[in-house]
Amino acid sequence: MKKFKTAFSILFLLVLGGFFFIWIQNELAFREELQQRAVPSGLHPVVEEKSEELVAKAAAIGIQVLITDGFRSADEQNGLHAKGRSTTGSVVTYARGGDSYHNYGLAIDFALKLGNGDVVWDTARDDNKNGKADWFEVAAIGKELGFEWGGDWQRFKDYPHLEMTFGLSIDELKRGYRPEDVMQ
Repeated sequence: MKKFKTAFSILFLLVLGGFFFIWIQNELAFREELQQRAVPSGLHPVVEEKSEELVAKAAAIGIQVLITDGFRSADEQNGLHAKGRSTTGSVVTYARGGDSYHNYGLAIDFALKLGNGDVVWDTARDDNKNGKADWFEVAAIGKELGFEWGGDWQRFKDYPHLEMTFGLSIDELKRGYRPEDVMQ
């Protein structure tokens, strides 16, 4: 009986070791793949679809929305980051290139579009005359669609900003993780 237990234990450890070896090989291959992944060059399809829904749902309640910004390259982000620092203008972002969800196609910015075609960033405007600020109605629609709204941030309120992180941090995105890695 003792020989059987010893043989079984050895067999069990070999099988377990085999599974562990395979798991490590797969993990190393996945990490190698992550390092090889290119940074996205446009809006993620889900973000694009939801931004179109946002515009349509807002229009259905009498609010015209313009998506003013979506995907941004790291160079474009650095240009925005320079505003109010090394170039003229007001500070508009604290995120450098690679540190914004825009750089991974996971964020959009919006503004309100007037009947005459003008674009405004007026958070108090109520053009649909329902007693609620249009801006906050758009933000609420965005949140219903799965976006996180920059107006809810504690440190730096970014009222035009909507993002879908898919639970991924900027550090994970920098390491190569993408929404498809966590979507079900």
